[in-house]
Amino acid sequence: MASNWDRLEPSLRESVQDNVELYERVRPALKLVTREVLLTLRSMLKGTEVTPLFVTGRTKTVESFREKISRTEEPLEPGGPPVLKFPDPFRTLNDMVGIRVITKLPAENAVVANLIKRQRQLFDCRGDREKDIGSIESGTYGYSSRHLILRTIQNEAVKEYQQAVNPDVQPNGSYFFECQIRTVFAHAWSEIEHDIRFKAEDPRAWTPHFDRQFTATAAMLETVEGAFADLHERYEEVRSYWDMDGEGAAPLTPNRIRDVWRTLLPHVDRKVDDDWGWAAELMAAHGLNQTMQLAGLLRANRITEVRKALDHRYSPGPDRLLDDLLLWQYGTKHIELTAEPADAVPHPRRDSLLRRLKQIERYRLTQG
Repeated sequence: MASNWDRLEPSLRESVQDNVELYERVRPALKLVTREVLLTLRSMLKGTEVTPLFVTGRTKTVESFREKISRTEEPLEPGGPPVLKFPDPFRTLNDMVGIRVITKLPAENAVVANLIKRQRQLFDCRGDREKDIGSIESGTYGYSSRHLILRTIQNEAVKEYQQAVNPDVQPNGSYFFECQIRTVFAHAWSEIEHDIRFKAEDPRAWTPHFDRQFTATAAMLETVEGAFADLHERYEEVRSYWDMDGEGAAPLTPNRIRDVWRTLLPHVDRKVDDDWGWAAELMAAHGLNQTMQLAGLLRANRITEVRKALDHRYSPGPDRLLDDLLLWQYGTKHIELTAEPADAVPHPRRDSLLRRLKQIERYRLTQG
């Protein structure tokens, strides 16, 4: 496939070649700029509330630089010669140095971007855009990526590079570069798309089905990212139940019990109403009045043991399961605190609890 350089008008080649030769000469100094901003960003993000999976950087290759600055645009006047899209690349290109920050979840992209933008003594943010905004507004799909255009401030590595480019101009240490922030899923998708769509060796090796497949995979990617985001949010919520300096100490009101139950055991909720007052009464009978105490009671391994011990004919609802869990933990005490008095007539709850307690005791004997 003919490259931009191969198709370039002879009248434009000399200007492009001069810039390529200059870039080849100063690229070693520019690589030091890349290394400097990369190390700065890694240090900046280390130990923050969001730790990226990795932060990478690259300096545009000479071949890629030549190919990009060989791009042309339509002539200024009808019938005129084509013009270079980047006639002054050292002033207009922002991607000769590129940094990528790869995160786990979509919400982390905004956090990372804000952390970087707050470091005003190091970088001046001159551009900030979401790559997928256009696709969202048009109802199509594409990968999500946050693109920042950053300018260094009084950077010594930049000053050395600027002296290499033009020793007659006083260096100021200011240099524009691109920082892309995206999730690991979007990163994988964009790398594959770039190889096939933009770096394909032969433009004839293309079919509209590729576009359809890329759209389909972008849609699946968004679904997967959403599922992982929901999973992470649920994890953070569950973890908070074990924090006695926070959510773990929250009092067990009926609504609180309902919300904690539906978070921990969403598959065990067959209640037809929102009256969870019975649950608060059962818990309060044992002096259990904090979220962490409920979370401890609803441990998955304990629920599994209770199910085996009582061999439930039907999957129990929240009321029966909570009652059985308290019976498992407190035994006779639970009966005395929550059942009818022993001399009451009739006493169906007491009879039911006694029968279930015997089942639990027999099961424990078989388990050693």
